[in-house]
Amino acid sequence: MFQTRAQQEGLPHTLLVSNVPGGVARPGAELTRRSPANRDDLVTVAPQSTREQVFEACENARRAAAGWARVPAPERGRLLGRLAQLLTAEKERLARFVSREVGKPLREARGSVQEAIDTAEFFQSEGRRLYGQTVPSELPNKELYTYRRPLGVVGMITAGNFPIAVPSWKIVPALLTGNVVVWKPSDDAPGTAALFFELLRRAGLPSGVVNVVHGGGAGAAGEFLIEAVDAGLVDKVSFTGSTAVGRKIGEVCGRRLQVPSLELGGKNPLVVLADADLELAVEGAVWASYGTAGQRCTSAGNIIVDRRVMAAFRERFVRRATSLKIGSPLDEHVDYGPFINERFLERWVEQRAVGLADGASLLLDGKRIGTAETLPGFSGDAARGLYATPRLFDDVRIDMRIAQEECFGPTVNLIEVDGLDEAIRTANGTPYGLSSAIYTRDAHAMLRFKEEIHAGMTSINNSTTGAEAHLPFGGNGWSGNGTRESGIWVLDSYTRWQAVNVDLAGKLQKAQIDVVDGEVSSGSALAAAAAAIP
Repeated sequence: MFQTRAQQEGLPHTLLVSNVPGGVARPGAELTRRSPANRDDLVTVAPQSTREQVFEACENARRAAAGWARVPAPERGRLLGRLAQLLTAEKERLARFVSREVGKPLREARGSVQEAIDTAEFFQSEGRRLYGQTVPSELPNKELYTYRRPLGVVGMITAGNFPIAVPSWKIVPALLTGNVVVWKPSDDAPGTAALFFELLRRAGLPSGVVNVVHGGGAGAAGEFLIEAVDAGLVDKVSFTGSTAVGRKIGEVCGRRLQVPSLELGGKNPLVVLADADLELAVEGAVWASYGTAGQRCTSAGNIIVDRRVMAAFRERFVRRATSLKIGSPLDEHVDYGPFINERFLERWVEQRAVGLADGASLLLDGKRIGTAETLPGFSGDAARGLYATPRLFDDVRIDMRIAQEECFGPTVNLIEVDGLDEAIRTANGTPYGLSSAIYTRDAHAMLRFKEEIHAGMTSINNSTTGAEAHLPFGGNGWSGNGTRESGIWVLDSYTRWQAVNVDLAGKLQKAQIDVVDGEVSSGSALAAAAAAIP
């Protein structure tokens, strides 16, 4: 099935990715990516970039930096417009490849490509709005200006769960603001990265402006790219991944007095109050918990329900979750597909014992789908794929490990509370602060939740998941360092402000010194103007 679809899409059955420009691969140093839906399906073969090749890519970017920064911002924006057109033309092909490479259901994969399209279109227009300001001076014959300037070489490390949307959030605004890029995509999605890079090239991107290196994290290309910060080859890091790795990156960048962009994990609360529309709340909670097989940083981790409606909510949630259709990501009708990789599956399997040891109970005993099991509606290959059924813990307290630790997979916790005050305390009871949601009809409760929740993003009567290209994305606490992706807010992450003063007085003017008690000293233009008034 996969081979036939790949041929129909005009792609080779196995995508062979070329090496770093100018680099020489070590013999046998290859990264192979197999589909999580069918481990016999070899999707991509890419080179494992060595430390020398990563450093070479950084130097290659450095050589291209000055020329790219001189390209007028509207022209850089026009290139992004061409990228948006190419992404639109290739949307279906890209979506099918994403589904095959990382197991994202086809409908979600299309949405992921659309998000990249939206991002490119948004920042195309920002090429004509990369504004500075004119500022009035306190001295005569003097003009003050501010300008946004590019940072230089930006090192980017992205995750595999959104292999085209999240890279677009980083690469597109970085390019728009005049930076050059060295990108280490996830080793779960080297082929998607190669296809995205090819579209950038076709859009007219000059050589050296974006450089792609491949490999894993620790002891591989990801670690080498962070080492390049200490070597003075990288001016900025943008990272999406785990909190533990984010801390290490922050330490390295801190030594260079750089501010990285860190988009990290989450244990996102979804609150259901007693007055909520329960059908709507259940629909949103099931999607937040099990969409993408729970492999989103914004997936719901704790569902916090008022005790007055817990019984009704629990019954409806279980009924809806047990009817979810699991299977091949290329099946248009599945609710979720496989795990992205085996390490996510292994950690998810381990979480079951952790929850039971904490004292939680299992309403849905999610397990890996085996070949001997009969699962109604299952459309995947249980023998060759990384599939699992939904897990639902009940009787959970916020101080339990399963309520505190992020777990990528189809698992979620039910926590009972007594009213809004306890719901907000519980929602803020983890060290994370990425996404959040509340279901209620009470406008005052909506207001309090928006004001008191610690998360960087909040939904009212909607899921914890979802993003738009023109809205800031990011979190606080263990979920990030306060930087944001997307929208105009991300411009601050990829530019530095330059203040410029132009003095036309023909003599030295001293700000603050030449202004005494709020008035300009005698002999000034103000005094001259006053004397000239009849």
